[in-house]
Amino acid sequence: MRGTRVLVLNTGSSSVKYRLLDVADGSCPAGGLIERIGERTSYLRHDPADGPRREREEPVADHAAALEAVADELECDGLGLDSPGLAAIGHRVVHGGRRFTEPTLIDEAVTAEIERLVPVAPLHNPANLAGIRTALALAPGVPQVAVFDTAFHTTLPEYAARYAIDTAVADAHRVRRYGFHGTSHAYVSRRTARLLGREPSETNVIVLHLGNGASASAVAGGRCVDTSMGLTPLEGLVMGTRSGDIDPAVVFHLSRVAGMSVDEIDELLNRRGGLLGLCGDNDMREVLRRMDRGGADAASARLAFDVYVHRLRKYVGAYCAVLGRVDAVAFTAGVGENAAPVREAAMAGMEGLGMAVDPELNRAPASGPRVVSPPGSRVAVAVVPTDEELEIATQTHELLSGGTMERK
Repeated sequence: MRGTRVLVLNTGSSSVKYRLLDVADGSCPAGGLIERIGERTSYLRHDPADGPRREREEPVADHAAALEAVADELECDGLGLDSPGLAAIGHRVVHGGRRFTEPTLIDEAVTAEIERLVPVAPLHNPANLAGIRTALALAPGVPQVAVFDTAFHTTLPEYAARYAIDTAVADAHRVRRYGFHGTSHAYVSRRTARLLGREPSETNVIVLHLGNGASASAVAGGRCVDTSMGLTPLEGLVMGTRSGDIDPAVVFHLSRVAGMSVDEIDELLNRRGGLLGLCGDNDMREVLRRMDRGGADAASARLAFDVYVHRLRKYVGAYCAVLGRVDAVAFTAGVGENAAPVREAAMAGMEGLGMAVDPELNRAPASGPRVVSPPGSRVAVAVVPTDEELEIATQTHELLSGGTMERK
């Protein structure tokens, strides 16, 4: 291979996040993001490891222009797309369906299949495709790999992946549970086992990925056996703007009684639900601040918090039943890593399941992987920062090198 550096691209509908990672030591020579692509003024930020942050606002017309800007920023640091140290470009792709169970070298057939999956991921796969096609044009000589959010969850047993609807209809329209945030769940479950001094193949972990999007997974010996998200990222936990689990008949009711269209109901559940729908704020930090301030503004924030935590506790209990034996519960992502009150409330009263948090350990300021349960607890409760980009870079390099690196 040409080197050990992998450029990881996460291309969203109006943004590009990127990190250049050296998989040999986990270092990050550069990274950044571009937001508000296609708007009148876009925001660009570049963070080189050996220099000050560079920021500016200017129009960025489309994803092609955005990735050209990324290439230019890297070139300024001597890290251009033609540099000999760049081994590959790894792309985050949200939906891989049932076909893509592993990181995959991108060719025309792969891009065609990703496009075929657009109907089940209309908000994500088109943007991912735009990033892939632009990167292929900018760096045709650099190997490019797709790493799929759904891949880690393809080990779900059929009884966990199936919905109880007519199988002919389900198969014809690819209706089943796929799960998402897979790179995070893979990384965190493995990192949690290492934190406990155990092999991932011998460790059962419940992973709680709690960000603006949120999902839970039951991981038995390194293999996902259940996860909260389904056909789309809407199912499961309460999220920033997504409702999570809901009676499907709510859709029929709102159509018949409120006269709402399918698009209006989609908007209600995906963009106006969750914490935002319950209290008007989709940011858990603001929800907690409102609760602390008290007054008239606190009641709806408290309700949103309680609904959020109740759903979370239900999934933890369910996954205890699915796994049979739980060695650890791992909190990760923005809320999971930083909101001590969420962790404390989620584990409150779980002593019968062997779970508890130590209040001092839980609230102590820290940034790395750590155990926050009392010493001697039957189930370790851990806070494990996720690193989806490093997971994508590692999987990309492993595919191209034909070997398995020592993963962190």
